[in-house]
Amino acid sequence: MQMNFTLSGKEIAFDIAHCTVAGWTGRDAHAIQHHIDELAAIGVKPPSSVPLYYRTASGMVTQQDRIEVVGKGTSGEIEPFLIASDGVLYLGLASDHTDRELEAHSVALSKQICEKPVAKEIWRFDEVADHIEQIEMRSWISEQDGDDWVLYQEGTIASIRPLSDLIDGSGLMSSAPAGKASVMLCGTLGAKGGVRPAKRFKMALHDPVLGRTIEHSYAINELPEIA
Repeated sequence: MQMNFTLSGKEIAFDIAHCTVAGWTGRDAHAIQHHIDELAAIGVKPPSSVPLYYRTASGMVTQQDRIEVVGKGTSGEIEPFLIASDGVLYLGLASDHTDRELEAHSVALSKQICEKPVAKEIWRFDEVADHIEQIEMRSWISEQDGDDWVLYQEGTIASIRPLSDLIDGSGLMSSAPAGKASVMLCGTLGAKGGVRPAKRFKMALHDPVLGRTIEHSYAINELPEIA
């Protein structure tokens, strides 16, 4: 799947052949258990091991500002987004939008059923590698149709298992054929007030050292669930 991104003000294209969603990636054991518990509260079974690497279709990655889902039981979550292409690594921003009702039946299927919105801008990973864990992640939700944004998630990449561990554990750098790209969503933060659906989702990845921010927002269009 061909996708274009903006890198240092210029457009760069990738042919994405492989997509992985890393789950249960919290570094703090208590934070992981909190996320497991908040999902258990909506019926999601605990993971067999941590972290886990869920393979999803590359075509599920989207840069659109609106996604369509079935029913009212889905929600987004902010995640670092990695692109590996021809031995070079890039950092971006994504939302692992997930069907929470289906997640109670199968986490793997729930990851596959919803599109994964990603921001159009990316950074070279080697530009942020020396301060990667200082990079800040925030998301907001709007539960109405207005501008009633509520802070939903907040933290730094230091809250997540080291990205180098996830890169090695997933085989990201070697998973795509030559000339093609592999991408990975790298895990999230706990939700303030608990995991819940929203009308819109907004997210930001902020580099306080280089003073730059990647942002993306999208609306969620709920299609009727017909039996």
